[in-house]
Amino acid sequence: MKTVLTFIFIIFIGSAAMAQNASKEVKVETVTYGVELNIKVEKTSAKENKVTRLYLFKNSRVKKELNFKTKRNNAKMA
Repeated sequence: MKTVLTFIFIIFIGSAAMAQNASKEVKVETVTYGVELNIKVEKTSAKENKVTRLYLFKNSRVKKELNFKTKRNNAKMA
């Protein structure tokens, strides 16, 4: 008896759900705009000769400065 009532209840709920008036999709109007690109390219042909130094090691100056020794760096016997 319980299964029959459950089956009838499910059919009733399903038919009630199908009887609802579903709202139709609202269509949105699209607007398109044209895009204009105004780009001016100016070429400068000035030649600059700069001299740069090329070091063998990347951080040679930094490592040299950090590798200093003071008088108190020496180990002492107690």
